[in-house]
Amino acid sequence: MTPMRGATRQDGPIKVTGAAAYAADYNAAGQLYAVLVAATIPAGRVTGYATDEALAQRGVVHVLTGLPPVDEAFAALPSPPLATRFLPLQSDEVHYWGQPVAMVLAESLEAAEDAATRVRVHYEREPFIKPDTAVAVPPSTQSGYAMLDAAEFRKGDAAGALAAAPVRVESTYTQPSRHGNPMEPSAILAEWHDDRLTVHDSVQHMYAVQDTLAAAFGISSDQVRVIAPHTGGGFGTKAFVWPHEILAAMAAKAVGRPVKLVLTRQDMYSIVGYQPLMEHRVSLGADDGGALQALVHEVDNVTAVTDDYVEFGTGPARALYAVENISTSQRVRRGNVNLSSFMRSPIDGPGTWALGSAMDELAHTLSMDPLTLRLVNHADTDPSSGAPWSSKKLKEAYEEGARRFGWWERPKGGTRDGHWLIGCGMADCTQGQFRFTSKARVRLRADGTASVEAGYTDIGAGATTIFPQIAAETLGLDIHAVKGVAGDTHLPYAGPHYGSGTTLAMGTAVHGAANDVLRRLAETLSWPPEEVRAESGALVWHDRRRPYGEILHAAGVEEVVGHGEMVLPGGASADAGAPGVSTRTFGAMFVEVGVDPDLGLLRLRRATGVYSVGAVVNERTARSQMIGGLVWGWGMAAMEASHYEPQLGRWLSQDLAGVALPVNADIPPHIDMSFVDEFDPHVGPLGAKGIGELSATGIAAAVANAVFDATGRRVRHLPITPDKLLDPRM
Repeated sequence: MTPMRGATRQDGPIKVTGAAAYAADYNAAGQLYAVLVAATIPAGRVTGYATDEALAQRGVVHVLTGLPPVDEAFAALPSPPLATRFLPLQSDEVHYWGQPVAMVLAESLEAAEDAATRVRVHYEREPFIKPDTAVAVPPSTQSGYAMLDAAEFRKGDAAGALAAAPVRVESTYTQPSRHGNPMEPSAILAEWHDDRLTVHDSVQHMYAVQDTLAAAFGISSDQVRVIAPHTGGGFGTKAFVWPHEILAAMAAKAVGRPVKLVLTRQDMYSIVGYQPLMEHRVSLGADDGGALQALVHEVDNVTAVTDDYVEFGTGPARALYAVENISTSQRVRRGNVNLSSFMRSPIDGPGTWALGSAMDELAHTLSMDPLTLRLVNHADTDPSSGAPWSSKKLKEAYEEGARRFGWWERPKGGTRDGHWLIGCGMADCTQGQFRFTSKARVRLRADGTASVEAGYTDIGAGATTIFPQIAAETLGLDIHAVKGVAGDTHLPYAGPHYGSGTTLAMGTAVHGAANDVLRRLAETLSWPPEEVRAESGALVWHDRRRPYGEILHAAGVEEVVGHGEMVLPGGASADAGAPGVSTRTFGAMFVEVGVDPDLGLLRLRRATGVYSVGAVVNERTARSQMIGGLVWGWGMAAMEASHYEPQLGRWLSQDLAGVALPVNADIPPHIDMSFVDEFDPHVGPLGAKGIGELSATGIAAAVANAVFDATGRRVRHLPITPDKLLDPRM
């Protein structure tokens, strides 16, 4: 690892000292504080309000019970990035518990919070649909989420091949709804100046907010400015545009004053998205040697009555193993609940849980090692299309992971450490890739400093380090001489900070912009741009060396500006990889767990992950991402669940007091994460692919497989809590 490849986090000091400003840290002169009044029924309509008591409180300015309709341009917006077309406060309809039915505006947050408890809302109740027991139906073809993938996929004759297979396993796996719980709740400050709107927002893609707000008000996008330099975690929760962002801007326009709305933790459970409850039905057929002959994967997921969100958990079934007969299908269960959405490692996170568990069951049925079974079924090309991989070193990841973990030497069938039962498990990791159009501007100054300018937002994954690093490496500068300027839609367009596409897309744009700077410098000297190189703050051609400051002073300018762009084929704004190849990341996760047979406690003892992700831009931040993903996956496997209360029709727990999340004490110090040496020539000049979501795939299956190894109990319903480990029926 070179010093640059291991560059430390450039945003570390401002974050640990509290200097980094987030959406809720901003204030505007004359602002009002908004607090939402939430519906206390899951279905029905509002019949009236009593607001006098709330309005009588000191500092309360308005109680809004309705807002103007959106412009007709709103209906033409794609979804995503628009989360839902249903906007509260536009009618008297109530579709879920917690839906905003009024908004209190006051001179202080305390006054607004107090007044919100004094607003009396009268309802006409209607029967509500419990989402987890609703009938599973095909998703609407009108849903933007449904159009992201195919609800049905067929290759060969899966049903016939399954019936004829000598060895079969068929099981159902479930996972509950879970909320993302980013450290920073969603927040927005909306301020109008005549017909121009400025918002400070907690988001993962500012330009989606810009376009959505412009459409909602029937104005042009350049009349909306979005500012979001730092976002305190997103996990998909802030990937799309949610109703509270539109409502805050509407309220500010309606009352003629800036409005600041910071969602409470309870609001985060009912206003923004979450990973939906899913049921997977997986059937595998194989010959006696373990070669798969059929794979069937059917998935149902919970969604709202207002919109369809489809969690395509069948993705890995079409991508991981060499099998000629594949059948996958997606259904939704519509109920009175707020809309679900993407959450970290969508599609492949849920999919690898079910498929990785089923493969382990097949291995034990065959009396075959689970890793050997995967090697037998390694897919040398994309199983669904037959296309070659843009790059893939999964076999190398298997080999290195098994070596580092000691997989082949482990005791099989579990051992004991005192009263603890010890078991080992493994599973595959994979994640699809997205590329997004992105632009960047690089300024090189005569004093040897530079800046990278683009409208990305920092959500904590390392963007504030990686992009200055790429520019510094290209220009031959120390990383501390390069500053990142981001978080504003006035800057060059940046693609979204989700879909594992940020480093790939923005990195390509930054690399191009820095090279454009070198080209302009070379032309100033009449040197051939294709022959020059950057070195220690100077341009070098053969034996000639000219410091940047000297070049700029001779040209009579203080800076030179370069421009770069990630351009996709056909002018697309996004794609899933270069034409003619399939692009994915891969990896293998090995874990050792301990189970207390008397108390049902489950503990992670050690974990090894090895990944095939193309080139690694910064090994320090990349490893940090993988460790974070492991923690995320452990929460999915062993702790997290958002339960729907069937009598009240609401989330049972709507804050962190009633939802278990992993903490430092849950994660052992021995977390071994590494990468195979790889360069993907198809994704861009950096050869790098996204890793942030890959890191959370495969872990739940590996943990469940390790639990089986330790106890002989096959847990098919997440999370693996003590009740499941103590239930005598299992």
